[in-house]
Amino acid sequence: MSIYKELKRECYEANMQLDALKLVVYTFGNVSAVDRDKGIFAIKPSGVPYEILKPEDIVILDYDANIVEGKLRPSSDTKTHAYLYQNWDNIGGISHTHAIYSVAWAQAQMDIPILGTTHADHLTEDIPCAQPMRDDLIEGNYEYNTGIQILDCFKEKNLSYEEVEMVLIGNHGPFTWGKNADKAVYNSKVLETIAEMAYRTKQINPDAPRLKDSLIKKHYERKHGKNAYYGQ
Repeated sequence: MSIYKELKRECYEANMQLDALKLVVYTFGNVSAVDRDKGIFAIKPSGVPYEILKPEDIVILDYDANIVEGKLRPSSDTKTHAYLYQNWDNIGGISHTHAIYSVAWAQAQMDIPILGTTHADHLTEDIPCAQPMRDDLIEGNYEYNTGIQILDCFKEKNLSYEEVEMVLIGNHGPFTWGKNADKAVYNSKVLETIAEMAYRTKQINPDAPRLKDSLIKKHYERKHGKNAYYGQ
């Protein structure tokens, strides 16, 4: 029996949730889960259909993307996950999808503006979109360089990965993360919902204004502030 059984199960269930939430097209998506104490993470194998995926298929790797346990090839995005785990200590899971509305904003190379309180319930900033990757990086270690692309975006926009748990990669799609794999998937669904709401809002009124600061502050702090009162 694998000593990584629990981590594989966590990763497997999070990946199955991506499919259940209709955030993936065929096999175009993946979730990883990390074990910080062991210095390893689990990720979905590449190209395996969700209907036949099993917990034992999940691949275990170290932070340099070397396989520790597993017979299948890991996700093609593995090096991006590994880079984020290496550089951001306080994340426990990462999710990547090709969900339609999130990808549409990424293909438009646009940040998703904060237009309403659903957005403000989760973060106080526009959802950032990283610029399309430079040619020299595309020709290099592409997936590893995608991780660099994400960190560069957060540095350029002066954002905290602990406060903004999602990003769009220009012309590619979304990555989200969180304290564990379940939270990463949750953030993927939130991102896709906000992306659709923002798209529909701009269809109705292309000049729809950004949510005013007082409402941003109110809705974020009632869930996340020191005097938060949302929920039980």
